[in-house]
Order: sequence, then C-alpha cells, then structure tokens
Amino acid sequence: MIEDSPFAAAAPVLVPMPAERPYTYAVPAGMRVVPGSIVRVPLGPRQVAGIVWDGVVEKVDAKKLRPIEQVFDCPPIDRAMRHFVDWIAQYTLSPPGMVARMLLRAPEAFDPEPWIEGLQRTLAKPDRMTDARMRVLETAEGGLAWTRSGLAHAAGVSSTVIDGLKAQGVFETVMIPPRPVVAAPDTGYAQPSLMPDQSDAAEMLRSNVAAGIFGVTLLDGVTGSGKTEVYFEAVAAALDRGKQVLILLPEIALTHAFLERFQERFGAKPAQWHSDLPPRMRERVWRQVAEGGVRVVAGARSALFLPFRELGLIVVDEEHDPAYKQEDRVFYNARDMAVVRGHIGGFPVVLASATPSVESRVNASQGRYSRAVLSARFAEAALPDLKTIDMRRAAPARGGFLSPVLLGHMRQTLEKKEQSLLFLNRRGYAPLTLCRVCGHRFGCPVCSAWLVEHRFRGQLVCHHCGHNERRPEACPECGTLDHLVACGPGVERIAEEVVAHFPDARTIVLSSDLMGGVRRLRLELEAIANGEADIVIGTQLVAKGHNFPNMTLVGVVDADLGLANGDPRAAERTFQLLSQVTGRAGRTGKKSLGLLQTFQPDHPVMRAIVSGDAEAFYEREIAERERAGLPPFGRLAGVIVSAATRAESEGHARGLRRAAPQAADLFVLGPAEAPLSLIGGRHRFRLLIQGERRADMQGFIRTMLAEGPKLRGSVRVQVDIDPQSFL
Repeated sequence: MIEDSPFAAAAPVLVPMPAERPYTYAVPAGMRVVPGSIVRVPLGPRQVAGIVWDGVVEKVDAKKLRPIEQVFDCPPIDRAMRHFVDWIAQYTLSPPGMVARMLLRAPEAFDPEPWIEGLQRTLAKPDRMTDARMRVLETAEGGLAWTRSGLAHAAGVSSTVIDGLKAQGVFETVMIPPRPVVAAPDTGYAQPSLMPDQSDAAEMLRSNVAAGIFGVTLLDGVTGSGKTEVYFEAVAAALDRGKQVLILLPEIALTHAFLERFQERFGAKPAQWHSDLPPRMRERVWRQVAEGGVRVVAGARSALFLPFRELGLIVVDEEHDPAYKQEDRVFYNARDMAVVRGHIGGFPVVLASATPSVESRVNASQGRYSRAVLSARFAEAALPDLKTIDMRRAAPARGGFLSPVLLGHMRQTLEKKEQSLLFLNRRGYAPLTLCRVCGHRFGCPVCSAWLVEHRFRGQLVCHHCGHNERRPEACPECGTLDHLVACGPGVERIAEEVVAHFPDARTIVLSSDLMGGVRRLRLELEAIANGEADIVIGTQLVAKGHNFPNMTLVGVVDADLGLANGDPRAAERTFQLLSQVTGRAGRTGKKSLGLLQTFQPDHPVMRAIVSGDAEAFYEREIAERERAGLPPFGRLAGVIVSAATRAESEGHARGLRRAAPQAADLFVLGPAEAPLSLIGGRHRFRLLIQGERRADMQGFIRTMLAEGPKLRGSVRVQVDIDPQSFL
C-alpha cells in the first residue's frame, strides 16, 4: 500500500516514446499487473499503451502518481523479450521506449479478437426441399459451425437460401472463435528428396534444434544449391518440438515465391509480417503470435519484435543483405539482433546465404558459428560460365550502353527461345539531367543530390527525400528549348536501348519504384518464371532468391558501379551482388552464361567472380579488414549531426569532438561533411569512431554525448553502431 494514497501499489511502465527509463504509475486497488503486462496509461494529455517493466519502483510522492487506466486482456510480454528490448537499447544507445515502440505497433491487437456469429444445424427440417437446400444440408452435416457466407460459398448457393433455412429453424446462431490467419503447418506433408550434402547439412541443423540450446549455424551454399529445403528441415524439427519459428527475409518482393515453396513443403503458408500487410491483418498476426496460434512467421526485419510465446528457431535468409540494417530512429542490424535474440532465448539461429558477410565467415572460421557448406547446385545443375567484357575494347555504339558482345549473346538467347536478364543497380532513366547550352544541372532543392529522370512518369525525382517535379521542356536557367540531355543510364534507358535492338522481344523492367507497387512486382516475377518475357531489365531486386527456370543469360551492364564510392565494404558488396545476380542463370540445368561489362577486368572482385574462387576473395578481403582493424576485427560507430543550418551542424559536431574522452583503444575521425551533406533541408556532419574489438564503444560515446554541447535549436544527433552505410 502506498502511504496517503488510495492506490494499492506502484509499477514501472515503459511507454513508446524517447524515454530513457520507465515511468512510475499507481496501480489501483483490485487491478493486477505483472512485468510484461500491456497497459493503458495517461501521458500528458494523451492515453498511450505501455509495458509494465522490470526493476525497482522509483520513490515518487504518491500524490503525484497517475494511475494505470487499463490492463489489456493480452498475454504479457515475456522476460526474454523484455531483456531483448533492454539489450538493444543499451547496444544501440537508443531510448528503451523507442525500442519498446516497435513491440507495440498493433494497438488493436491488445484486446482479444471478437468471436464471429455463425450457424449450426439443428434437428429441424425445412418445409420443402430444393436442390439448393439439399446441397446446404449436405455441406453442414457433421455438426460443424459455419459462417453464413462460408456455408453459402461451400454449398454453391446464394446467402438468401441460408437465410430461408435459418428462418425455419433449420440453423441456429452460435458464436465461433476467431479464425486462424493461416492453417497449421504439417511437418510430414511433403518429405523432400535431398542430395547427400543437403542431407548432411539438414541433419546438422536438426540436431541443433533437438538440443534446444543456443548456437548459430552458417548455411553457406552456392546459388541454386537448395539452402531453403535444408533449413526447412530445421523448421520441421522445431515445429515437432512444439516451438514457434521466425524466418526473416530481406525484401517483401521475395515473400510471395517463398510462401509458395513453404506451402509445397508444409501444406500451409506461414503468417506474413511486413510493412505492406493491411493493418487488420497485422493486428491478427500479432495477437495470434502472442497467443501461440501462429506457429511460423515469414517477415521483414521488424518481425523480430513480434511477441512470440514459444520461439524456438530463427532463420535469417540472405543474411548478407544490407536491407536487414534499419537506419531510422533505432539503428540496428536484424541479422545480428536475431543472434542476440537466440542467445537470450536459448535456441538455435540459422544464417543462410550464397555469399555470406565477411563478419559471418570470420565468426565461422573462429569457431563462434558452425558452418554447413553446400558446394554444388541441386540435381547437379551447372553454375553459369562467367566472363568479363572489357569495355575499353568492346565499346558500345555511340549513345548506347550495351556492348556488341553482350548484344550478340542476347540475340542467340532469343533464337533459342530462352530468357536474358540485364542488371543495372540504378533506377529511373538517367541519374543526371543537364542543359547542353548553359550547363545547368537539375539538383534537389533540399538535398545535395541530383534529380533522377523517370521518363515513364515524366518526372525528375530525388531518391533521398522524395522531392519530384515535372521534366520541363526548357532549361529553367537559360530558357533554351529542347536542349536538356540525360546523362548516364538507368534501367528505363537500358530498356529503351533493348527495344531499339530487339523490337519483337517481350521486355519487362523490374524496379521498386514503378507504378503498381508490390502487387505489380509479384505479377511480373510470376510472368517471368512462367516464360512470359524474353528480356528482363532490373535493379538489385532481381538478385534476391528468384528462380527463373528459362533464364540462361545474365548481363551486368555496369559491374564497376559499386566499387567507386569509398565504402569500406564496397568490394564485398559488389562481389555479393554480382554473384547473386549471375546466379539467376541456369538454375534448372540448362547451359548458361554470365557476362560482366567492366572497365576493370583485372580488379580482384572481377577475377574472383569469373574464376569462381570465392574462397580466394574472402581470404583477401578478410586479410585487408584485419590489417585495417575494420569489422569484425575492430569496431566502428557513426555519429551523425544534422541541423537546419550548416553552422549549427558543424558547431555541434566540433563540440562533440572536443568532448570525446581520451582512450587508448578508440579514436575519433572528423567531423567532416557527410558525402550526402544535405538531405531534406538538413545539413549533415559525421564523426566516425574506430577502435579495437573489445573496446567499450558505447561507454565512450555516452561520455562524449554527456560531456558535449546540449541539443539546442534544430540540432539532432543520431548514433549508428556498426554502420553499413557511409553516406
């Protein structure tokens, strides 16, 4: 009992805002809360959902405490998930309330789903029988309850037939519990036929799941080697142990094809979790995950924060993919956090990739992770022959971007009625538009970036802040008509060139920003897989996990594109992307070819890809990282300072630099203007902190922020532990 208070007790509640600690609330007499209870509390003039947290209640004057308004009828957030939230907050230097906010993204799910009104057969008989009524009665035999629309659909009659039978007492109203969002998976539905190395890897994963303890396995297999079928065996083992499973995928575009493969193996689809899911479905998935009804979830990185009741396995597919890094509010890498979640929960984690990250390869070589290798494609399908096209010797025609060598192979592929894929990781028509007369370049008014022409839409677009404007006929600087020129290629421009060379070919452009969104993208991926396109032109979307049976030629339009941006991971990223892209060819056994247009055919990345010697590339890249003290042999963190004016941003960044403590194992680089120094009207400066692997990076940054200048005016500071982007 709290002295001089009508309330029985007090409880710490973590609210979804930038709070560094839980707030204390009074617990009214008769109300029962436990750590993890989801509650509704007053916060200023608003009512918000929060989570009753662990720890000692602060000593607060009882008269100042505001009461918890409601305890939601919802399973509490378990101790492992609460520990996970605290761990992420500590590691990423984020307010715990902002991490908890990711847990509470489905507020309508905190109350139980309402039961549905249904119908059940009685002993009464209709006054007369018709064919339609006979079908309804036959369908409803067995005493099962049906929804009105479901019974009508199953019996092939209109709803008025059902209403007539109900009016005569043939059916009575009953309440039906909410339907599951997906059917339960059946681990024995379709037993796979595995090759020997797949069987060995699958047995390794099954034994890890059976042990029921934490461990990480890197499933490292060439493209087309059947990694998915192997980790499905781990999924089956976890389900047989009564555990829930989370499968992380890097892109929504991958989800549809994955769902089909999962259904073929388990007879039912997994629940989905991603940003494109309708709000009502998100709420139902959240609730049924919390109650344990949903056994498998396939989702994007945010699925890590679903309140699983009995989580027993996490699979991270395409573990190397940069899409797993969130760079907004709470900066985290879902791959690394999945490993932490497994460690806290005491269950195994599987990381799968054809081109593993350097960090994962080093962890495997040093014994922190187990490693299962699939070195051959499924059913002994051959990997594509890979060759470079030296663009200094086989230059495109004037105004073009495709080498005569590549065009010749595309023509041969068309004649064989097989498919070609052209890859260019650049959206739109052209990355820059300028005036031939005065040299004016079209830049974003609020970013230090050029506007990208999207000719299909007739717009100039900034890919950083979303600013767009109509492409003018005349130069806004000098007023000259018809002298604007597009510089460089995007996928739309490559499509234009392809149509000029092959006017009768069926051509599809795949890019994330085309009209129609995810639905259109899925339909086009299905069309390609069904052989309804001859030539596909795409961005990095086409590199990820798709299976195109008739694809026998892959051409990389600009293989050098990722090598010249100053990113310490540039070589690794380029190797991964080009290996994944060329791996789209020949997956069903047909002889296939991958061609890389490059001005640097002797670059180590190009040599590694063409030779197929991935081990040599990894050895070289790992040795370079170790010499430079870069991750995973050292630690990096970025501190990004932004403000409405350049002076504010630079001044605050320099103040932080001066406040940095002295440390033998950590040093600060900068501040310097970020490569993208202006985004959305905000000027950006970066500090980069580098140190030894065991250095206390978080403690160093906490001290720097505490001792540095206080946030004033428009200044904002973001901390990025283990940065993936250096822009």
